[in-house]
Amino acid sequence: MVSRVRVWLNRTYAENVFFMDQLRRNPSDRAVEIHATHGDPDSPVLAAADTAELEPEGLSPAAYVEYALTQCRRRGIDVFVPRLHQSAIVAHRAEFEAAGTALLAPPPEAVAVFHDKVIAYEAVQTLGVPVPPWWRVRSADELVAAVGELEDGGHRACFKPASGAGGVGFRVITREPFSLAQLNGFPSPQVQLGLVLDAVREAEEPVDWLVMPRLEQPEVSVDCLTGPDNRVRLAVGRTKNGRRRGFTLHERWLEPARRIAEGFRLHHLSNIQFRMLGDRPVLMDVNTRPAGGLHQLSLCGVNAPWAAVRLALGDDPGEMTPPFLGQDYSVVSGPRPLLPVSLPQQRADVPVAGVGAVPAPAGTAAPSAVATASAAASVDSWTATAARS
Repeated sequence: MVSRVRVWLNRTYAENVFFMDQLRRNPSDRAVEIHATHGDPDSPVLAAADTAELEPEGLSPAAYVEYALTQCRRRGIDVFVPRLHQSAIVAHRAEFEAAGTALLAPPPEAVAVFHDKVIAYEAVQTLGVPVPPWWRVRSADELVAAVGELEDGGHRACFKPASGAGGVGFRVITREPFSLAQLNGFPSPQVQLGLVLDAVREAEEPVDWLVMPRLEQPEVSVDCLTGPDNRVRLAVGRTKNGRRRGFTLHERWLEPARRIAEGFRLHHLSNIQFRMLGDRPVLMDVNTRPAGGLHQLSLCGVNAPWAAVRLALGDDPGEMTPPFLGQDYSVVSGPRPLLPVSLPQQRADVPVAGVGAVPAPAGTAAPSAVATASAAASVDSWTATAARS
């Protein structure tokens, strides 16, 4: 009898409820139990998991590694998908392996390269992958100089933190004065150069920003699954142009993504993003973790989360090609259940390795609150079939 697989996701994005759904609906029909931890008791991933706990706050990276090792030993975790403190965790891979846990993450050298966007851009250029012009800015004078050079070249300037993820801190520079036009409609990422300069000059510490041209659509995110032999098993591009989304296998996007994934040993799941600078694609960002939208590949008949878990357990899925490319789609919101306030939660019918099962709090089966999470919108029958693949 094939044993069940125990997977842990730590403080991950709400969209990864779909990652969890795909693990349970795996084509191998293997039992999967999911443990989730988070700092927010209202995260939907806690309600979607078989067992869940709130994470302690304020832990240093080193202390978090000890916490994670304890979780893996106590919960009998087979595969750990780390997001929070990924770099510290992968540096202790041997200790997790000794605890019987495989890390679904790249080696520490790969994580370090892509933690800092400036280092990342410099590194990928050595492989011949095009990147946009960029300036590292730490002062108001450096910001003025960078914005001036970009505007002289006919570009709109934008900036984002040199280290960060998920578009946090991204802003587009404008020289237009603040007016009611900025207060009409929805908030935008545009910010007046004068306000930014005032904030930088008044800040107690220097900023650390990457200033670059505002890149154009389409945006193409290539999801890659790479083995420990540095060979890509799966590469599929997800396209985004306004509301419309779709898929591509065009080598214009996949070839540079493979070059990065294999050249920098981005083992397991990574996400490599491109946008347009003029008429050519350039690298925008590299994520050394599963993308929040990875589950959308189910519209192409691919279960990437399960293939990654198999690879982490030493069961190589081999080279994978989507059996078809799903039709264009949009992303809409849908409800997901939340846990009652009390934690930790454990489903009463799921025993935990080394720990007796604790009955779920009353009301868990029918929570009164719901949370919104992104879902791929398509009602065609083939879509439902693909999602079960």
